[in-house]
Amino acid sequence: MSDEFNRLQEPARPAPAEPVPTAPSPGRRFVRLVREVLETVLPALLIALLINVFVGQATRVEGQSMEPNLHSDQRLVVEKVSYRFHGPQRFDVVVLRLPGQGDELLIKRVIGLPGETVEFRDGSVYINGNRLDEPFLEDNTRPGRQSTVVVPPLHVYVMGDNRDHSNDSRSFGPVPIENVVGRAWVSYWPPDSVGVVE
Repeated sequence: MSDEFNRLQEPARPAPAEPVPTAPSPGRRFVRLVREVLETVLPALLIALLINVFVGQATRVEGQSMEPNLHSDQRLVVEKVSYRFHGPQRFDVVVLRLPGQGDELLIKRVIGLPGETVEFRDGSVYINGNRLDEPFLEDNTRPGRQSTVVVPPLHVYVMGDNRDHSNDSRSFGPVPIENVVGRAWVSYWPPDSVGVVE
């Protein structure tokens, strides 16, 4: 009992001192910041780049060549996926790049497909001898002078909806399909123009 009594009488031993945390050095903070940036920002940028290259991108309409359906400064999303599985279809609104014109993109409508004969006569467009019904045009729109063009393989014939004010295949000829960036899909600006591009 005396041993137990002596143990109870012993003063309490202090707990071992905990080490005082030290602030990380500026070098370690910088390394941690760089690592966090590489782990979060870099993958986000990579994903955005891949989406822009392979899936879709934003673009802006410049000029009046697609009026009244698209207007200057209207913002569009261009999708790039569908043309990996099939070529452009008639009346698709496409974004294309012309060789020798730098980064400038044009927005036009596909009128003629590979192997077709595109003809302008009597103020109308004819495809393989059949008059083309173009419900997206205003009544007074005419394609211009009489001419006939055969669209080569792997090319499309494009025109602006505003035929009197459009630089299109009537001046630069059929466009190689490889120069078509994608299909104008959705308009997102201005708000009153939001919707699917037709």
